[in-house]
Amino acid sequence: MKFYTIGYGGRKPQEFLFLLKEKDVKIVVVVRLRPDHARMGSYAMAKSPDKGIQRLLGTVGIEYCSVLELGNIFLGQSDWKERYRDLLGRAGDLLTRRLENVPSLFCLMCAERSPVECHRFLIAEYLVSKGYEVEHIQ
Repeated sequence: MKFYTIGYGGRKPQEFLFLLKEKDVKIVVVVRLRPDHARMGSYAMAKSPDKGIQRLLGTVGIEYCSVLELGNIFLGQSDWKERYRDLLGRAGDLLTRRLENVPSLFCLMCAERSPVECHRFLIAEYLVSKGYEVEHIQ
């Protein structure tokens, strides 16, 4: 099964939507610990689906899903990549289990624009080891 990843950092909402539609993404899976932070602007999860990222995605028929358990609990630590990779090695099957029920052509989303600087890259690496195929939207 193929999936995508994307970072919204520095992207205007219309560019973000264009990139997702270009790949025929059906559902965006947010992998942030706090998807509701107001500083995320248009990309913040709102309390109702007629606002925030849910509304933005809904305008082009893309669904929204938040998987908090895949958030980077080591963010801000100098060795976060090693720690997060270790976490996936120990509990990856449990942490990614909800993705099994997500329709194909999903896209993991986080803030960092560069995939290699984001924990979504490590999640993708883990999923590829389980038979998935990934494309990072740049």
